[in-house]
Amino acid sequence: MTRVRVTAPRTAALPVAPSATAAREAAEESDAGQVFVRSLIRSQLRLGLVVAGGFLLILLAFPLLLGLAPGLAESTVAGLPFDWVLLGAGIYPVIGLSAWLYVRTAARNESRYRDLVGDK
Repeated sequence: MTRVRVTAPRTAALPVAPSATAAREAAEESDAGQVFVRSLIRSQLRLGLVVAGGFLLILLAFPLLLGLAPGLAESTVAGLPFDWVLLGAGIYPVIGLSAWLYVRTAARNESRYRDLVGDK
């Protein structure tokens, strides 16, 4: 059996699409392109604020749940207090779901921008 050495691809050999970059730059320099860029920035900012706000609301709901249902705080799950389990293990799915929603929607926003600019 022969030994094969695997290396990174040569960057000079990779095809470069100058038309895509040129189209994007031309769109950003025109008045309509500037409107598209501002629209993308606003939509990404709005998305970030909505996801962060939703995450904070859910995070604040955990202590409220424990405060409104006092018997819940005294209960145990597998020998651990329920509030520890809720705050320790229950928050990670919320973080993961928030991140997944943000990435998916941000990619969709950028895809719409690329479609508007004509950068495919």
